[in-house]
Amino acid sequence: MFLTACQSLFASIDAQLLRDSGLPHGYYEILVHLSEAPGHALRMTQLANVSTFSKSRLSHAVSKLEERGWVVRQDCATDRRGQVARLTDEGYAVLQTAAPGHVEQVRRALIDALTPEQIGHLRDISAAIAAAAVSSCASSRLSEEAEAAPGGCGLSCDED
Repeated sequence: MFLTACQSLFASIDAQLLRDSGLPHGYYEILVHLSEAPGHALRMTQLANVSTFSKSRLSHAVSKLEERGWVVRQDCATDRRGQVARLTDEGYAVLQTAAPGHVEQVRRALIDALTPEQIGHLRDISAAIAAAAVSSCASSRLSEEAEAAPGGCGLSCDED
């Protein structure tokens, strides 16, 4: 039931963003992270760490956002190997336009469906799941053999 609830919630959010803004939820997530960062910019590695994207999928998504003029990629000033993704003014405007409908959809599909007590339980359950997932990743990093094993942790929690 948990997976069905998550899939239904995310599908409704994605459908609303696509319908109203032409913006997939994953792209919205990237724009939000960049908008909240100092200077509206993050290293690609930092962006991967805070998003739900793998590094390769993130690179592809940022390329698509670049094509739309919403993000630019620049070389990192302190590390020639690194790149920085920066939200453009146009990207910020797209995010500002999309945000009210997105917030309303989240409220309608999640918040309004629960009692205040259930929201508290959801917060506690979510925190426990997130802590267990982080703990699993930390444990899997204890040995190189564990990281290299087929089917390892499976979570996107690498650090550079």
